[in-house]
Amino acid sequence: MDKEANQGIMLVNRMTGELQQETVFGDGALRFMYETLLGKTFWGIAFHSANLSSWLGKLYDSPKSKKKIPALASTPGCNPDEAEFPPDQYENFNAFFTRKLKPGTRPCDLSPEKLSSPGDGRIFVYENLKPTDPVPVKGALRTLNDLCREDLKADSLAVAVIRLAPVDYHRYHFPCDCVQKAQPVIVPGKYHSVNPVALVKRPDIYVENTRQITTLESEIFGSFRYLEVGAFGVGSIIQTAQIGEHRKLDEKGMFKFGGSTVILIFDNAKIQWDADLLENTRNGYETLIRMGMTIASKKV
Repeated sequence: MDKEANQGIMLVNRMTGELQQETVFGDGALRFMYETLLGKTFWGIAFHSANLSSWLGKLYDSPKSKKKIPALASTPGCNPDEAEFPPDQYENFNAFFTRKLKPGTRPCDLSPEKLSSPGDGRIFVYENLKPTDPVPVKGALRTLNDLCREDLKADSLAVAVIRLAPVDYHRYHFPCDCVQKAQPVIVPGKYHSVNPVALVKRPDIYVENTRQITTLESEIFGSFRYLEVGAFGVGSIIQTAQIGEHRKLDEKGMFKFGGSTVILIFDNAKIQWDADLLENTRNGYETLIRMGMTIASKKV
């Protein structure tokens, strides 16, 4: 077993500045699936087909699933007090999982030269990557071009990978003022978990999994790619935004049940990641962030 997987996942909490260990949702089941011979025989059923994830999505849309809300609401890291309504007012589990937040719970610097986090999650940031470099996960082989299904034009790329856990707020937003000129490109794929246990064992998950890719144009940050990566248990990636102009932190869409990932890809000449995020990434730690937090600035 990998030493890293055995020790658990450590991350930096940006709100407190403290190093903490993440409680991995479904840790035992995922270790069985990824680390045992018997578990691996179920890969084709669990991860290579949309059927099981679709079934879970329908299950969590049913009124009977409402009884599962208290378990999630009481899980460390989930803050139901931020939700638009009390947990008992949601009609099913997915309604609570995709809950909106009360106004003011995610403050933001609205300066156009600051880039905001599009969602809650755990972030790695990278600079000076080539389009032919692997997706920035330890041990990965598939390239950023593979991830985006195109030959990216910039010679040097700046990439952010924001991993959502089930306890997080699961709506995602535009990180800056921008224009969307076309619908997202939908790339069918597998349904591996994006849980750290899975990423250690299957480092090319982001390229293998189903995903949606939107090209956006920003006056400040140039043309960039915004990817939503599906995962095991994600019933749907739902785009709520339409083609047109969008303001910073306008809602772009939401994930139904399951942890998932947002990936941002910029021309490195246009953007400068915040120093603490770069340092934490270099040290091998994700940074726990909240939607609206500044994560980068216009490069000068």
